[in-house]
Amino acid sequence: MISKARFGRTGHMSTRTLFGAAAFSNVTQAEADRTLDLLLEHDINHIDTAASYGDAELRIGPWMDRYRDRFFLATKTGERTYARAREQIYRSLERLRVSQVDLIQLHYLVDPREWEIAMGAGGALEACIEAREQGLVRFIGVTGHDISIAEMHLKSLEHFDFDSVLLPYSYIMMQNPRYAGSFERVLAACAERDVAVQTIKSITRRPWQPAHAHTSATWYEPMTEQADIDLAVHWVLGRPGVFLNTTGDTTLLPKVLDAASRFAERPSDETMQAQVERLSMSPLFT
Repeated sequence: MISKARFGRTGHMSTRTLFGAAAFSNVTQAEADRTLDLLLEHDINHIDTAASYGDAELRIGPWMDRYRDRFFLATKTGERTYARAREQIYRSLERLRVSQVDLIQLHYLVDPREWEIAMGAGGALEACIEAREQGLVRFIGVTGHDISIAEMHLKSLEHFDFDSVLLPYSYIMMQNPRYAGSFERVLAACAERDVAVQTIKSITRRPWQPAHAHTSATWYEPMTEQADIDLAVHWVLGRPGVFLNTTGDTTLLPKVLDAASRFAERPSDETMQAQVERLSMSPLFT
């Protein structure tokens, strides 16, 4: 069984492993529905999607007709201006077949120039706040990746009282001193403010090698063996106060959920370092 934890100040008891619906960017409804069965089997109660994830919102929509009450539902807008973000929020509600989402997130807010637009007058944040005031969303978050995202999240948290953040977290990523330091500062700030922390890229092996065929839907080369996925997932879940968003490939999802359901303790650093060397791992972001 996958344990649950309070998703920050939202109060929702979310499974510590959240379904990352980037895996639905390019799948049929039948494939999506088979995934629903898997989520229900593991009692996953939190879905994280985005307007930019291809057909993901469209694939989730039919589920909401039957199972809206079973899921904390989050989506994202990648737009930076008020007008375009407002339009995208309404479009997401239509595609998801709901009158309200639990969480709207400013998507991939890492570029300083885009940050100034989104956070400034006439920016996307204003559209999110308006949507909250209108009852279209309940909470507001911010997401991103790249080596500087933890630092940008700290800036975002100083600017606005966000309810959640999302950023990469893995053993190999945390070997970068700059990233590790800023990640720890983000976690401390989030703990102090009761902000939920979602993590991504847990089973990244390395960037795709130029000579290798892309055999997964992920935009990085993932781990594929159950034992390796176990170590990566258990290392993330071994950190209190964080949630793990599942990988963007439906064929790997059963292994990630299986690993999460068997979590007992965090692997040692020695074990994780041995995995790095055995799999010739390298960080996705440098």
